Amino acid sequence: MKRFKKSGALAAIFAAALLCLLAPRAGAQTGSISGTILDVNGKPWAEVVIRAVSDQGAKQETKTDSGGKFSLPNLRSGIYSVFIVFPPPNDKQAPFEAKTRVQSGEDAKVDLNFKDIVSKQGAEAQEQVKKAEEAKSKMEGLKAHFTAGNALIDQEKQAKIDLQKAPADQRDALKQKLNEFSEQAVKEFQEASKNLVEKDPNAHLVWFKLGEAYDTAGRNDDAVQAYQQAIAAKPDVPGYYNNLGNVLARAGKIEEAKAAYTKSAELDPPNAATAWRNFGISLYNANRLGDAVEPFKKSAELDPKNAQTWYLLGASLVYKMTTKKVGDKEEVQFAPGTIEAYQKAVELDPNGTWGQQAKQGLEQLQLMAPGIDTKVNLKKKKS
Repeated sequence: MKRFKKSGALAAIFAAALLCLLAPRAGAQTGSISGTILDVNGKPWAEVVIRAVSDQGAKQETKTDSGGKFSLPNLRSGIYSVFIVFPPPNDKQAPFEAKTRVQSGEDAKVDLNFKDIVSKQGAEAQEQVKKAEEAKSKMEGLKAHFTAGNALIDQEKQAKIDLQKAPADQRDALKQKLNEFSEQAVKEFQEASKNLVEKDPNAHLVWFKLGEAYDTAGRNDDAVQAYQQAIAAKPDVPGYYNNLGNVLARAGKIEEAKAAYTKSAELDPPNAATAWRNFGISLYNANRLGDAVEPFKKSAELDPKNAQTWYLLGASLVYKMTTKKVGDKEEVQFAPGTIEAYQKAVELDPNGTWGQQAKQGLEQLQLMAPGIDTKVNLKKKKS
């Protein structure tokens, strides 16, 4: 009987242990932190980073909403440091810290009004919050002027399209409108630049757009300076060098323009042909056809299937033609490659704009030098 009772007792112990193992464990109880953050003017402070760090090192982070409210749920019990992280560019400064206790099943409130805090704390804290507010104000101003400037540039582009299509009696009014858009865009981006802070990550975009506005307004020197500032802020963007090259070429600063386009091509090898073609077009439009030959040749070497490049190369080479006295007559001597460039444009684009203009160019060459061979061998397309 004693052995039987001992065995029964052991069975009861094992059964109890088994029940403990199989019984579901209650989940860990958690609490939360929530509150409202007001700025130095007593208004809701939106998009501010709130970071909670427990005395055990656990971290959780969120941002305030448009009403300055935030919530950090599912926090284990403990003492928490709640940090209010100041927005850029003051985010490297020490965040403001408040402490609170989190208890299971409860919501700890952290409501902060920086208007009151600043009035109570010392000069250092006041200056810190003041800088954060100034940065916020500058960011908002920058964004507003930048957006307005972009809208004006879009209006400029549309005005240019309208100007090209307009009858002669409407062009003066459209030119005036275009100039107004250009000047307004310049003013907006100038104001945006005034809102830049030290080491502002948006600086390069503002300077680039200001350069574009100056460029459109025909203010070459100002455009060059703005593009150079964009490059200084972010020196690895090919388009910045390309635009700088456009303005320098138009201003007749050929070597400086060449250096800018060369850098653009180095930074973006797949589009190097485009960079050199743009260089050539800028020189061509500035009536510097002789200088345009070299960049068009480079572009043609890199992208031999571009009809526009071949046509403009041919047109630029015409500028280099000379005359030679033979007997009593002056015979035209075309620069090597002139006829071939036009022929290549026709081959690549027989029915398009560049091919048709190249055909006209060949006809003009024949008028200047009767008897030259300007025939084009067009390949028939496979059906």
